[in-house]
Amino acid sequence: KRRGFIFQASEIYGGVGSTWDYGPLGVELKRNIKEAWWNSMVHSRDDIVGLDSAIIQNPKVWEASGHIEGFSDPLVECKDCHQRFRADHVDLDQCPSCGAKGRFTPPRQFNLMFKTQMGATADGSSDLYLRPETAQGIFVNFLNVQKTARMKIPFGIAQIGKAFRNEIVARQFIFRMREFEQMEMQFFVRPGEEMKWYDYWKDFRMKWHNSLGIGEANYRFHDHENLAHYANAANDIEFKFPFGFKEIEGIHSRTDYDLKAHQEHSGKKLQYFDPELGESYVPYVVETSI
Repeated sequence: KRRGFIFQASEIYGGVGSTWDYGPLGVELKRNIKEAWWNSMVHSRDDIVGLDSAIIQNPKVWEASGHIEGFSDPLVECKDCHQRFRADHVDLDQCPSCGAKGRFTPPRQFNLMFKTQMGATADGSSDLYLRPETAQGIFVNFLNVQKTARMKIPFGIAQIGKAFRNEIVARQFIFRMREFEQMEMQFFVRPGEEMKWYDYWKDFRMKWHNSLGIGEANYRFHDHENLAHYANAANDIEFKFPFGFKEIEGIHSRTDYDLKAHQEHSGKKLQYFDPELGESYVPYVVETSI
């Protein structure tokens, strides 16, 4: 704060939990990081183009992606001090805040999406959501971008934008926030070639982090043992924060799950005609998300 990097949001009113405003130096630092990423991922390549999709999408987007039904964390609350915790992050025998033993409520699912409304009156409004990730805006625009930019597979779509997650416990300063910025790229490939590109993007992204000059010893890979339902491979690039190694970027092989889900729910074909193979298919996707 003293140097003008970052301030508590709404500070004069007591702030809002885990929201921050970037000051004169903070905003320049943030711009430098985003421009370094964009130059590396878009401007220096001919196989990736950009997109800026809306924060508010049709709620059917989040139905198709599985966010409405399955994007939640298990929540428990201590009956003595009323602090809330993720059930999978605490010892359920003892509260880490007040030390009470066996005083947690049964776990219940806590949806991570912020809900909002569109309409002139509450009675006639529609429930909408602030996006929890920027990736789905890329998937629903896959054909728009492919056709207008005349891209041939393999190719990628990159996006920088705000995302919102109603975290149960948002802590560790700006490491985990409720309003944050993502830099994501979805790379569309032929089915069966996803692991080759998965390895390529792991190497490419780690080289980018190391090029920033912070020190190679501060980075490491971490393979996921339990994969998300849409992935057949997943890896994190972790950074050595003062509180230990934590994820700053995810690299995932998402298979064809996302495009197939949107194709099924929308009734619109999201396929690519490959002139070299003479056939149409739903591409597989390799994601880098920082």
